[in-house]
Amino acid sequence: MAKKALAIQDGVSIYCTYTTLEDVAKLVPNPRNPNQHTQEQINILAQIIATPSQGFRNPIVVSNRSGFITKGHCRLEAAKMAGMQKIPCDYQDYENEASEWADMIADNKIAEKATLDYAITGDVMLELDQLNFNLDLTGFDKMEIEGLMS
Repeated sequence: MAKKALAIQDGVSIYCTYTTLEDVAKLVPNPRNPNQHTQEQINILAQIIATPSQGFRNPIVVSNRSGFITKGHCRLEAAKMAGMQKIPCDYQDYENEASEWADMIADNKIAEKATLDYAITGDVMLELDQLNFNLDLTGFDKMEIEGLMS
């Protein structure tokens, strides 16, 4: 049964629904996860997670079959960096190893197929800037932000 979407854990706001709050030490990354995360990516996500208005927005997905993480390897590392001891998780059933691996790979690959509309992104960035929102929390670096807003 899903928990309420708003909770505070280890000083971090949790805005997503989740099955359980799991100890980070209990979570096992999938050793066959092909998606590698840079330290820069983990740092940015940790900053987003630690910001009260942003917080944790997606749970870690763990396979009931294998016990491995299928989605959220970067979120796990970022949550650790943000000082979280327990993080929101959903446990899911997979018919077999193949369906578990395919879901893990597709989660990252399908996101890569999106394209960014720079005009819309620039407009949204300008609005965020007018609201005094910390634009670093968008994942863009300062040069990219300046380029989008000009």
